[in-house]
Amino acid sequence: VQLVESGGGLVQPGGSLRLSCAASKFILDNYAIGWFRQAPGKEREGVSCISDSGGIAYYTDSVKGRFTISRDNAKNTVYLQMNTLEPKDTAVYYCAARPWSCSSTPFVPNRYDYWGQGTQVTVSS
Repeated sequence: VQLVESGGGLVQPGGSLRLSCAASKFILDNYAIGWFRQAPGKEREGVSCISDSGGIAYYTDSVKGRFTISRDNAKNTVYLQMNTLEPKDTAVYYCAARPWSCSSTPFVPNRYDYWGQGTQVTVSS
């Protein structure tokens, strides 16, 4: 199973980025996809999660109203649109997959079976 993130980079505060997580059709059809991030010296933090059908999404409080998760199963890709970025959003961002739903403890890393390699997001002027 392979998850591949892309779309990270350097952006100024207030700017936007869209991260992509490409996966196999089997994963997109049967797994919920979550986004996590890890800043230097900090624990991995759950950011958002979307169910396998795309009908339900969850966000951690610090990104509500700024980040939007979506999935395009036809393209086998999950997106994380990040707007109004702040320096505190700087981290390596990972996507991860867990069976079916993320309604139960959506931001607990060990509930996820598969992980991507991560993409760096740096918010700085």
